[in-house]
Amino acid sequence: MIKLNEIMCKGCSFCVKYCPQHILELGKERNRKGHFFPHLTDGDKCVSCAICAVICPEGAIEIESGEEE
Repeated sequence: MIKLNEIMCKGCSFCVKYCPQHILELGKERNRKGHFFPHLTDGDKCVSCAICAVICPEGAIEIESGEEE
């Protein structure tokens, strides 16, 4: 599952562009800094590849496995 830190996001949309599942899109809401931030369109299609987290220049995205430790 994708965990986004909306405050850190600068709206570059790299995560949207490079998501192989095409399940991220920039929303219409702005964060405190005035940037549009992404949201999941279909979380069930997320394969936890972490490309979005790796490509994010701000480190605003983390991938959670959903497994309990």
